[in-house]
Amino acid sequence: MSGLDPVDAIVQLSFAVQARLAEIAAEHDLSITQLRLLGILRDREPAMLDLARHLKLEKSSVTGLVDRAQRRGLVERSTAPHDGRAVHVRLTAEGRRLAEQLTAEANAALSGLLGAIPARDRERLSALAEAIVRQHAVTRGIDGDPPFGPSSDR
Repeated sequence: MSGLDPVDAIVQLSFAVQARLAEIAAEHDLSITQLRLLGILRDREPAMLDLARHLKLEKSSVTGLVDRAQRRGLVERSTAPHDGRAVHVRLTAEGRRLAEQLTAEANAALSGLLGAIPARDRERLSALAEAIVRQHAVTRGIDGDPPFGPSSDR
């Protein structure tokens, strides 16, 4: 694969990342969407509608996703203090432990993909990817924090 145009390069990179994340998820009997759910919940306690927006799923699909995670003891629901009708979702202690383990595994696996790139180029790639992710979030009306991704500062 040489001479890929930028769009093809991003698509191919996306395939490589998604494949590796799917492998990690499967090792823990999770789907990639469940992996993303845990990643979203690592540093926020969103309302169900916000989860649906982050995951690009219908609210009924998110309800089923959260139900399955709750049965596994990974998440719990709570009523929003400012609005008794709104339901928020947060990680349980077991869910947090698993999310941290998944983050560490994703960091290791995805760092391996970057191994051949010099450090200065990795920094530039990181800055460019962050700009793309933030712009995507703005155009989708979600907060600017990436919905899931390995991060050593969280």
